[in-house]
Amino acid sequence: MWSEYITASRLDEVIEVLAEKGERARIVAGATDLMLEMERGVRKGITTLIDITRIPSMDQITLDEEGWIHLGPMVTHNHCVASKLIREHALPLALAAWQVGSPQIRNRGTIAGNLITASPANDTITPLMALGAQVTLRSKTSERELPLSEFYTGVRRTVMQADEMLVNISFPALKDNQPGMFIKFGLRQAQAISMVNVAAVLTMRNSSIESAQITLGSVAPTIIHATEAEKFLAGKYLEENILREAAQLASTASKPISDIRGSAAYRRVMTGVITKRALQAIENGFNRRQLPETPVLLWGKRDNGKPVHLTTQHLHDSTTPIVTKINGKLYKLASGQNKSLLRLIREEAGLVGSKEGCAEGECGACTVFLDGAAVMSCMVPAPRADGAEIVTIEGLASGDVLHPVQEAFIVEDAVQCGYCTPGFIMSGAKLLEEKPRPSREDIQHALTGNLCRCTGYYNIIKAIERAAQEKP
Repeated sequence: MWSEYITASRLDEVIEVLAEKGERARIVAGATDLMLEMERGVRKGITTLIDITRIPSMDQITLDEEGWIHLGPMVTHNHCVASKLIREHALPLALAAWQVGSPQIRNRGTIAGNLITASPANDTITPLMALGAQVTLRSKTSERELPLSEFYTGVRRTVMQADEMLVNISFPALKDNQPGMFIKFGLRQAQAISMVNVAAVLTMRNSSIESAQITLGSVAPTIIHATEAEKFLAGKYLEENILREAAQLASTASKPISDIRGSAAYRRVMTGVITKRALQAIENGFNRRQLPETPVLLWGKRDNGKPVHLTTQHLHDSTTPIVTKINGKLYKLASGQNKSLLRLIREEAGLVGSKEGCAEGECGACTVFLDGAAVMSCMVPAPRADGAEIVTIEGLASGDVLHPVQEAFIVEDAVQCGYCTPGFIMSGAKLLEEKPRPSREDIQHALTGNLCRCTGYYNIIKAIERAAQEKP
C-alpha cells in the first residue's frame, strides 16, 4: 500500500518530510481511517507514511494559565474519556469520545485524526465546535491558528495544505456555570455512525441562560450551529415551552440528506428531538451521569499502551526488517512491511489465531495487545510493530495452563463456530487485567468491539463473569 514508512522521533522531522513529499505523504497517528481509505483505493498516490506515535509528549492534555485546554496530536479518544480534566471541564467532548467506535478503536483513533477526516458524522467535531475550539497548523515556513469553524470547506474537505500538520487543538475550559451535553443518535448503541449528533453548552446566570452554543452533526455538509436556537435561548429559562421552541429552531437549521441510514425528513425530526433531550439532560443534571465513573478502556494495568519513544528516525521499506516481540519471543520479519499488523502476524510470523472478519475495525476478531493496549490489528500498519511488544491469542495461556477466560469459555459453552472467539477472549482478558471484578455493564462495554454472528452473547458474558469470579 505504501513504499516507505518513516517513524519519526521529533516533530521537526515530520514537518521536513511533509515539506519534501507533499501530497505523496500522510501522517499516521491512529490510522483507523487512513488504513481503510488506502485499502479501498480512496487515497491514491500516497507513497510515504509518517508515524508520529513514537514522538514524546504528543499525547498530553494540559490546562494553561489562561484557562485553555490543549490536546496534542496523539491524544486518543480514550485519553479524553479517561482524563479528569476533560470530564470536568469539557464534558461534551468526553461523552462524544466515549461513543466513538469501540475500546480497541478508541485506543488508536485520535481526536486530531477525527477532525482532519472531516466527515460531518464524526462525533468529536460537534462538541469541539460548541466549545469554541481552534486548531494550530504548522508547516516548515509558517504556523497558523484558526477557529474550528473556519477549518472546514465541505464534506471531507479542510483548509489544510499538504505540507501542514495539525499540532494542537485548544479551547477554553468550561466554568462551573457552563453545563454541557452531547447526544449521539445512531442505528445501534455501539460501533454506529451518527445519524444525528448534538452538542449543547450553556452559560448560566443564576437560573437563566446568558448564552447558548448548540452544534449539529451529520445533518449538513459540515458541523453547523443552530444559530436561531442559540439566539432564542439567550435570556430564557430552561422551561418546557422554551425547550420545545429551541428544539424546533434547531430542527429547522438542519439541512440533512437521505442515505442508507435514514431519510432527510427523519433526520430533521430527530435533530429537534435530540436537541431537546440534550437541553433536558442539562436542566435535570443528568448530563454527568451519561459517562461511567470508571469507564472500560482495555488498557489493562499499563499506562494506555504507550510505546517506547525513539531517539532517531527509523525508515522502513521493502529492505528493512521489522524486529518485534510477539508473545515474549523476538521476531525479525524480512517481509510484510506494507501490510497491516494482522497480516504481518498471520502471514509473516505464522500466528494464525487472530482472525480477519471484516478488515475495517468493526468485528474485533483481530484484537491483539499492542504495547499493553487492546487494538484492532487490521487497522494498524505493520511497521508499527517494530520495537513493540505484542500479545496474540497464542500468548494468553501459561504453558499448558489456559487463561481463566479461555477456561471459562469452555465451561460455559461460549464457543460455536469459533471464528470470533479469539477476539472475545482477548477483550475479556484485558478487561479482567484492568478490572478484576467487572460489573455486567463493564463486560458489555468491553465487548462492544467484538461481533458474533452465531450466539446471543449470553454465554460469552457468563464466561467472563465466571472467569472474574474464579480468577485469584
